[in-house]
Amino acid sequence: MSQNSIVSPAVSPAALLPPAVSPAALLPPAVSPAPLLPLWVRCDMADPARTTWLGAETACTGNKVSGVKLYAVTCAGSTVDKGSFITLDELKQEHKNRHHPSMMVARGTAQYNLFGSTVVENTTIESQSSVTVDFKWSHVESILETPPLSSTATLNIKVSSGDMRSPMYPLYKELEFLQVCILADGLRTGETEWMEPEETRSAVQLTREYLDGRMLPFQSFKHLQNAVKVKTETGTSETEIFNSLMERGDLDFIEQLWVRMRNSVTSYQDVGDCLKLVIKALQYGDIKPWIHRDSSSSLSKLILQSYHHQMDHVSLTGLTPVHMLLEMGLDKMRKDYINYLIGQELTTLNHLSYYLSTEEDLQEQVIRLRKLHHLLEIMVTCSTFLGLPYDRLFLLTQLCLQYYKTCPYDEDHEFKLQIKPALISHFYQKYAYKPLLLISQNVSFQKVVKFPDFPEIP
Repeated sequence: MSQNSIVSPAVSPAALLPPAVSPAALLPPAVSPAPLLPLWVRCDMADPARTTWLGAETACTGNKVSGVKLYAVTCAGSTVDKGSFITLDELKQEHKNRHHPSMMVARGTAQYNLFGSTVVENTTIESQSSVTVDFKWSHVESILETPPLSSTATLNIKVSSGDMRSPMYPLYKELEFLQVCILADGLRTGETEWMEPEETRSAVQLTREYLDGRMLPFQSFKHLQNAVKVKTETGTSETEIFNSLMERGDLDFIEQLWVRMRNSVTSYQDVGDCLKLVIKALQYGDIKPWIHRDSSSSLSKLILQSYHHQMDHVSLTGLTPVHMLLEMGLDKMRKDYINYLIGQELTTLNHLSYYLSTEEDLQEQVIRLRKLHHLLEIMVTCSTFLGLPYDRLFLLTQLCLQYYKTCPYDEDHEFKLQIKPALISHFYQKYAYKPLLLISQNVSFQKVVKFPDFPEIP
């Protein structure tokens, strides 16, 4: 018997190790020597040094990147001492030394706060409304120069309804009665928290006296204006001018009834009782009131029928009285807004058709009326407080009308309007923000100076 065997040659332990590798072979492949673009990060100044910017850029030796330069920009806070600022020539030279540009362009920007929160007797009156203007111009001649008349100016307009300084405040309260007390709860749940009445007499008493013809001559919008006394910083002349434009001398029977009921009703029972008095007077022919031809409320239809002694039966149960009251208010307030917008030639009835339509349900009608009210708040702010001319108000009206045709109600939306700097040059008192931007090739440097905000516009 034979035995086959395989004999391996002897192997030294060193032969089992991997081949030797030089340290240079462990390095990554060579990186392109092209320098990276500068990186700047804006900070919130929350650290003790109040750091505003952190920057980094590559440092090169010959054609190779040799390191990274780090920068930190700190801010000592607001100042009004122009003498402490760097001059424009010094700033340009600093930019040239850092970036070695072949060409350089200086551009200036400024932002002014024209309207917003105000301070009265050391008390800040907060406002959600704000109007700022942004300026941009080239050919900068000095640091902190006033924006030249050749610069481009853009108004940024954000207006919230309900500002007590606004001449629109009485109309806002009237709209609030519709949307809060009736729309928000009444039509969905049948439960309403009624607003505090502005009249001391009951709604039924006011209605009965109105029907008997024993009320004093009605003063329309002045009656509402006197109900809320508001001290404003804008004086009275602009407010009086606006009130004279909004005041209507053609309030019909239903509109005058609406104002009395709006200022006095405190329950569903009040609404029903007042309407019962009116319908009873119509049925017996005790009154023959006149109404506007384009009135669309249920009560206006009953009045037209009463002319022919053929009135439909109306059951004043459930939410029917509230629906009728809401229709009365919608009719009246739509005419108020038309009176101003058409009277000032800011638009036409054709452009208002979306907002004046009565084909939608009552909730949608109130939503569209609210949009129209917001538009008017914007117009009044820009005309009363800023004194913008007709052509700018007309353009702004069209922008707002077009926006709200397709967009939901939004008081945070900022409308932008191009204007000529000369229109607001009299507001140039103090800078709110004043940056200077130096641009060379693909590199930019921005120097920002912050001043106290505007005082309230007188």
